[in-house]
Amino acid sequence: MREALAWQGGQVHELFVTATAAQRNPELLQTAQAQGIRISEVTDKAAASLSETVTPQGLVAVCDAVPQPLDQALQGAPRLVAVLYGVSDPGNAGTVTRVADAAGADAVIFTGDTVDPHNGKCVRASTGSLFHLPIARSRDAAEVFAACRAAGLRLVAADGYAKQDLVEASVQGDLQHPTAWVFGSEAHGLPDDVIAQLDTSLKVPLYGAAESLNLATAAAVCLYASARDQRN
Repeated sequence: MREALAWQGGQVHELFVTATAAQRNPELLQTAQAQGIRISEVTDKAAASLSETVTPQGLVAVCDAVPQPLDQALQGAPRLVAVLYGVSDPGNAGTVTRVADAAGADAVIFTGDTVDPHNGKCVRASTGSLFHLPIARSRDAAEVFAACRAAGLRLVAADGYAKQDLVEASVQGDLQHPTAWVFGSEAHGLPDDVIAQLDTSLKVPLYGAAESLNLATAAAVCLYASARDQRN
């Protein structure tokens, strides 16, 4: 909620709050009042319905839509972008958004049949990161890839079957380039026809007996590898 109230890319229009939550969060209500936001008290049952969760915090905000146009999200000279393609699980999409924010990425783009960034579980899994960096949404993957290239980004698929791994790419200096990492669903990864549209693909090396990494963990390794090399 603090992130929503401090959001520079949009505004909060109304705040629904239970009596208990109001007692626990007086400073948030003061901030909302100072911004001229309408505050409406609701029952616990209503808060649970609005927040789509079993254990609501008792605070629900009505905000502007989060996604920006592609060209706006990629304006300037982005160095690191996360692209989610066909990620249907909202928890994964929200967690990758949080990881991208933590790694200092410049934007997150939802494309293909990826879940809506406004999905309640996606919003909660992002823990406020949806309000920290530009978010764009376009079903047209070809449009997204063209926009990334136009912004000077190299498109890299995160693919467990790639021939080259992150360590080799780092040694060669490839991760220092402005990069748009493209992540697929945890269950199916990226389709071959999508990988064929990208500039290269890399895998996270597995040194133990684990068959694979989950999506959020793989995204964290990839994004931080690029963030580290770009800062050296």
